[in-house]
Amino acid sequence: MTAALTAPAATDRPAPAPRQLRWLYRLHRPALLTGTAIVLLIGAGLLWLGGPLTDASAAAWKQYDACGFTPSCSYDQSSILLYKDVYTYTTVAVLVVPFLVAAWAGGSLTGRELESGTIRLAWTQGVSPARWLASRLAFPAVLTAAATGLLVWLHRLAWTAAEGRVDTAKPWHDSPTFNANGTVPVALALAGLAIGVLAGLLLRRSMTALATAAAALGALWTAVHTALPHLWPPVTEVSSLRDGPTGVGIAVGEGLLTADGDRLAAPCHSGTMDGCRSTLADLDAVGFYRDLHPVGHYWPLQLVASGLLLLVAALATLAAFRLLRRRTGRAAG
Repeated sequence: MTAALTAPAATDRPAPAPRQLRWLYRLHRPALLTGTAIVLLIGAGLLWLGGPLTDASAAAWKQYDACGFTPSCSYDQSSILLYKDVYTYTTVAVLVVPFLVAAWAGGSLTGRELESGTIRLAWTQGVSPARWLASRLAFPAVLTAAATGLLVWLHRLAWTAAEGRVDTAKPWHDSPTFNANGTVPVALALAGLAIGVLAGLLLRRSMTALATAAAALGALWTAVHTALPHLWPPVTEVSSLRDGPTGVGIAVGEGLLTADGDRLAAPCHSGTMDGCRSTLADLDAVGFYRDLHPVGHYWPLQLVASGLLLLVAALATLAAFRLLRRRTGRAAG
């Protein structure tokens, strides 16, 4: 069993914030440089995507649309395909950043310091356990929010540049696009930081904390992603039996409406087909319905989901301070 942490008595006054910041930078300089390189690389890819790649792809689609139904048509297909590939890769990269933050926070920010005993050296330099933990949360949180927010902003600019110009540009309700264009990645990254710090304090082993933090953030993200369509009241689009279910947005559910006002699962979706028409008549159906979130619900959904993630981050932070206080036996004030 691992022995409880003991905070050595500090003979000096508490170290000021600049001193803690220098200590944090020296200890985690490789991670900071690596993270900066990753952000710059993704940012450069997004600038390339929203500028030259979008222009080239838009020009290629103009060429293609001008061909009509001509059997032999000359257009720049490679530009269209390159745009699609870079968009996919950069979108995935933006969404992966929070998991890198969680892994680093668990494996290096706290887990490695506890495993190697570096934490005790910090405490002997006039840094209380509470201030040590606060510095591991406050400074990285500012950098994490700034870096993730920058990538989200660049991604949204790149996506907006292709709107109405690139025929295969992703719609706003495409799941990766929806998430990468709003506040969710920033809140997810902050939740990953807090979860990683807590995992490092709990497990005290860098690799174990790294894997646990990434897995825990994955479980949290899956839960929020699954619940997201239900975080805001949807609107209902009603359509005729001939038209089938209509409405564009984030779908929540759809089916049949009967003459009595009941909702039923739809066995088919086209009243123009003889077989489907007779089936719908047997069910006494009068129309189709579709519950969905239109574009006007974009920011409410983003903000509610982000609020839930920030709540988890706050709870994980509180748990980390309480755990450290219990283990060191010192006040966390």
